[in-house]
Amino acid sequence: MSYMFTVSPDFSPDRLSGWYIFNTWMQRQLGVDIHLELYDDFCAQRVATFSNKIDLIYANPFDAAMLVREKGFLPLVKPTDLLDEVLIAVSENSPAQTIDDLKANSKIAMTEDPNVNMIGMMLLESANLNNSNIEKNVYDSYILVAKNLLRGHDDAGVFLAGAFDDLSNMVKKQLKVLLRSEIDEIHHSLMIGPKLVARRDEIKELLLGMDKTEKGHGVLESLGFKSWTIVDDEEMEFMIDLMDTLST
Repeated sequence: MSYMFTVSPDFSPDRLSGWYIFNTWMQRQLGVDIHLELYDDFCAQRVATFSNKIDLIYANPFDAAMLVREKGFLPLVKPTDLLDEVLIAVSENSPAQTIDDLKANSKIAMTEDPNVNMIGMMLLESANLNNSNIEKNVYDSYILVAKNLLRGHDDAGVFLAGAFDDLSNMVKKQLKVLLRSEIDEIHHSLMIGPKLVARRDEIKELLLGMDKTEKGHGVLESLGFKSWTIVDDEEMEFMIDLMDTLST
């Protein structure tokens, strides 16, 4: 039997080869055929998920509730010490020094990443900015968000903190961070679907031991991860409840 693996579209383009390397490693360790299918946007990925095409997913926290409650997915692991914090940044040349310096009718650059945009809007609310008094400009990647800030096309940008940290030093030096979230409980998770659930414990054990071998450590490095940490059902339910609370 062949299985389908996918990754939340908000991963850094620099990690593209890493996910193919990880998929190859998984196939060899499990002795099964796993096809990695990457989607251009969140909508296309959700369509595939609702069509029962996905068996393994590195999922963003916004989709966790749907995956668990509607499609029967269960959590496996999360990257160690890697949380989904969000930040608001501006060009180094921007007169804004704090979040409160952003004014109504500001142009805000963002991607289609749903959980990042939700938290980003919460951060902007501290400057009395909301959907009714800003202009949203949506781009395909965080690299494009950064480029449009530097070109002066937008006043501020909403970033997944990890994606911002992955930008080149040359780009980061031309940006300044106004505000960064400190939620500490939201993260991407590797999750398993119903067709693979019988091998859940086996797969967990493999993943938790990756950093103990030279080959596994190299695969993790290609993803920008140190190791995996277990995500139990209670932790996943807590995160889902937290996301529900933040979105209301």
